[in-house]
Amino acid sequence: MTPAELLTEAFSRVPETVARALDGLSADQLATRPAAGANTLAWLAWHTARGQDAQVADLAGTEQVWTVDGWVERFGLPFPAEALGYGMSRDDVGRVRASADLLNGYLRAVHERTVAYLATLGDDDLDPVVDDSWDPPVTRGARLVSILDDCTQHAGQAGYVRGLLFFSR
Repeated sequence: MTPAELLTEAFSRVPETVARALDGLSADQLATRPAAGANTLAWLAWHTARGQDAQVADLAGTEQVWTVDGWVERFGLPFPAEALGYGMSRDDVGRVRASADLLNGYLRAVHERTVAYLATLGDDDLDPVVDDSWDPPVTRGARLVSILDDCTQHAGQAGYVRGLLFFSR
């Protein structure tokens, strides 16, 4: 297994995990908070996709799926197109409302783009520095692992929130 194949396998688990967390829930349920000020399932799924989309597009030198494929219009959220979820207020988190089908569709489209990008990478493509504003500088491989880590954390949080809201009573 090549490093790119390993990353593809790991990234492939994210949409599956998120889909299980969203399965069978209404838009209202997805917008429910497990506690005051906590992230909703809708926000967690959306932010997982947005973060991956923006960062992989940056690495690939392509436009984000969010804008190029019209997802920003389909969601119709009250934020600028470049919003990713980082630094959002509690009120903004609550404004992310969408169906499970829409959230899953966007994440699947982002995943397809990520897999296509990973397929272009050879073993030597993971070592170049892509961000020298950090100490140590960040390589492409380290950035991909960072993106994956963020996605898996949020996907796991979504599963946990689902359990808190709908199965712990």
